[in-house]
Amino acid sequence: MAAFGTDDGQRRLERLVFDDSGVAVEHGRKLLESAPFSASDGVLAYDGRIAIPEGKKLDAIILETRTYAFPWAKAAIAVAYTPKSTGNFRVHKPKLVLWDKCDDFDMGAAIESFFNGIASHEQGAKVWNDALDESR
Repeated sequence: MAAFGTDDGQRRLERLVFDDSGVAVEHGRKLLESAPFSASDGVLAYDGRIAIPEGKKLDAIILETRTYAFPWAKAAIAVAYTPKSTGNFRVHKPKLVLWDKCDDFDMGAAIESFFNGIASHEQGAKVWNDALDESR
């Protein structure tokens, strides 16, 4: 899924429905790079995997972001999770996995914005709080 916001507060969501998830992610990246809909910022969210220091790989939702006033800057956050199929759905601490050419940005403010986004979604905040496991 890709989501875009405009300076006047409008939001637009684009569902990326493809038979192949890799094709969907590549399409989403191209869409994100194109700064569509007169957007001021955008995010691409997709299911992936991240490596952790113990050498394991975890399922994760990857969030690639852009602020179009600074088109060269790229950032990404990964939220690892334990799948529901294990019988114990959990979300883990978000990890900043990309902070490229973002010297003009306040990393703390970016992370705070992420958590403000969670808090602003009543149903999402409940799921997050009920499933949060900060051990990973």
